[in-house]
Amino acid sequence: MYAVIKTGGKQYKVAQDQVVTIELLAGEEGTKVSFAEVLMVGGGEGAPKLGVPFLQGATVEGEIVGHGKADKILVVKKKRRQNYRRKNGHRQPFTRVKITSIAA
Repeated sequence: MYAVIKTGGKQYKVAQDQVVTIELLAGEEGTKVSFAEVLMVGGGEGAPKLGVPFLQGATVEGEIVGHGKADKILVVKKKRRQNYRRKNGHRQPFTRVKITSIAA
């Protein structure tokens, strides 16, 4: 069984016992989290269930495995012949979540 959830402005296809890297969530390691914005549930008996925009009563439960930062990206600005150069780095924080259950 799988589900499509929305969190952090993005959509993720998740399955049970899968570890997903998503946008940063508040909470310590081992904390239970619940995703109520479920867009679709499929993989069970019959046709997939689609929400308009979300499925009523469907939830995806998970547990925070850990937090981290992604690899650094460099942001460079330059204007030719103006002696203007700016270099900046960015590391996006993320949270790893293990999906424990999908309830449709």
